Amino acid sequence: MKRLLLLIIVCFSVNSFAQNTEYSIIVKDIETQLPIENAMVVILKTKQVLLSNEDGKVTFILNGASNVQVSEMNYENLTLRWATLKEDQFVVYLQNKDNKLDEIVLSKENPQKILQRVVSNSIQKLTTPYRLKVYVREFFMLDNKYSYYNDGLVNFQFSGNKKATTTLLVEQNRSYGLLETDVSADLRGYNLNNIMENYSNLKYFNPVLDSKVKNEYDFIIKGHPNNKDYFVMNITPLHKKDGDKFEVIYDPVKKLIIEFSCVLIPGDTDEIEEKPVIGSKKITKSYVKVDYRLDDSNYYLLSSNEEIAYNLTLKDKVKNIQVRNSFVTTSFNKQKFTYNESDVFKEKTLFNKQNKILTNYWDISGFTATDEEKAIIASLDFKL
Repeated sequence: MKRLLLLIIVCFSVNSFAQNTEYSIIVKDIETQLPIENAMVVILKTKQVLLSNEDGKVTFILNGASNVQVSEMNYENLTLRWATLKEDQFVVYLQNKDNKLDEIVLSKENPQKILQRVVSNSIQKLTTPYRLKVYVREFFMLDNKYSYYNDGLVNFQFSGNKKATTTLLVEQNRSYGLLETDVSADLRGYNLNNIMENYSNLKYFNPVLDSKVKNEYDFIIKGHPNNKDYFVMNITPLHKKDGDKFEVIYDPVKKLIIEFSCVLIPGDTDEIEEKPVIGSKKITKSYVKVDYRLDDSNYYLLSSNEEIAYNLTLKDKVKNIQVRNSFVTTSFNKQKFTYNESDVFKEKTLFNKQNKILTNYWDISGFTATDEEKAIIASLDFKL
């Protein structure tokens, strides 16, 4: 009887251990040996999606056995068999496609018309009902010093017909650091629902879609240098002293955006400016990069990175504010979740929600923090 009891305990312990095994993978270029950022790692059993950080690292917990797929549009896909996975950190190498297709694409159709069609079709696909589990985070700098950080594991329920709308539920969140009263009020403008809806409704393209401005921008289409299935459209202002510069990677057959980036081109800083009004903001940097995933018939936001810097004019001084935020989708589901109205998060930002930490979700929820980022977060936590 004792032997049987001991056997049951051992089996239970082994089984529990197997169900909660943590793995770390470093993704590198096989030729340059350099880490690959934003490589997508999919746990095939659970369909969980993770992205490698700037060190090429992802961390995840695998419950039982599952193969793992690693991909990046510039590289050949690689599937890791479960039997080859090691609990300790190990390196995975990807082979660059190196197709060298960076040539001008000739088309009888006006490039702006092509963009209008691609954007319209992408919006239509992105507004169908579905649910995303997303890891969100934000770094905040005041006068070039990190002063605040927040992150969270949230769920967005998408609905709508011609325009996407979202319902937001917060599973877990944490916030560290201190902010001054005037800056805190300004930070409340960061709105999770608005940002996610903008990614789905593609409002960033509004300035370049109007037919009246087609002669104000230069539209150039090229083949993607490393992926024969995609085209790259570059859009730059022709005559403006400042404006937005776009790069759009899209599937020309399915008419879907795979990735886009938008950079603000600042005007001439040598020009004499009027005295700024108290409370006004002058943007000095604006950058957004958004990736979408096309998985069979499913099409949705994969990740985003935004950076904005601006000078906030106060009565007695000017403060420089820099904000860097990221979204990473870890799970896609066409089923709606059930919830009570009281569960809906109606505030704009996680800054407004009391900390709720149930697990170390930040270690395994899509995007592993670098050592530098961990040091920043730890220093802000120490201040409290």
